[in-house]
Order: sequence, then structure tokens, then C-alpha cells
Amino acid sequence: MGPLIFRLRKHADYQRVYKASRKQFSKQMSYFFVLRSPLEIESDADGAEGARVGLTVGKVMGKAVDRNRIKRRMREAVRKNLGALTTPVDVVLHPRRSVIDLEFAVLEREVGTVFKTIQKLAARMRREDETPNGSDPKPDLASSDAGK
Repeated sequence: MGPLIFRLRKHADYQRVYKASRKQFSKQMSYFFVLRSPLEIESDADGAEGARVGLTVGKVMGKAVDRNRIKRRMREAVRKNLGALTTPVDVVLHPRRSVIDLEFAVLEREVGTVFKTIQKLAARMRREDETPNGSDPKPDLASSDAGK
């Protein structure tokens, strides 16, 4: 069985992503992302340890038929590129209306590029979070052991 797709489903999860991150842009979509803490992963009802992706396609994007087509295409592009996200992160994608007529290979490539960018930024953010906590205690332990 292939990798399971974990989707953002709860309104509260979407709100947390919007509040904790800045809007970023690519050619055919804008996106938001936020790292998930180990505590959030543990308390998650669906047990998703990896990335979770949500889509928002508002009424401004056209009639229901058009919005559903955009969502189907986006979900498939996400499914094919989900392997690029190895860090536990929540992502919300806002496709532009042009996605409906875009060649699928181009859409797939763009989602892959967005995910690679998110992965790089998330890995950097994670290192920054761990570095001050991870490096400060070690010298203290070494100096206290040396005095014994």
C-alpha cells in the first residue's frame, strides 16, 4: 500500500496554520505552512506523523463543478509529490483559478517545487529550534563532569 495522504480537516487546524505563518507565493498558488510540535502530533486524533495538506478553493474560483475539478487536480498533484515533505508540517494550498486549465504535468511540477521549498524552510526552522536547546546543556554537562 502506498503512503497514506493525511489531510487537514478541522477548521481549528486551518486557523492555526493561518495565524502561525506568512502567505507565500508561487506562480499558480499561494500557500501557508507551519511546523507541528511532537505534542501536537501525539494529540492528533488521526495519528498523522508526517505532513498534512489542506486545500482551500473559495466560491470566487467559480461554480461548484469548477471548484471540485480544481480540488481533484490539486489532490492528485499533492498525492504524487507528498514524498518531498518528510518534516511534520501542516500546509494549506490556495490554488489560483488558472489551475483548472493548466496542463497537469505543469501543476504537478509546481506542487513539487512548493513542497521542496517548504521542506527546506521547515528543516531550517527545525534546526534553529533545536540548536539553542541542544547545544547549551552539553557544555554545562562536560564542565560539571570535568570537575568531579
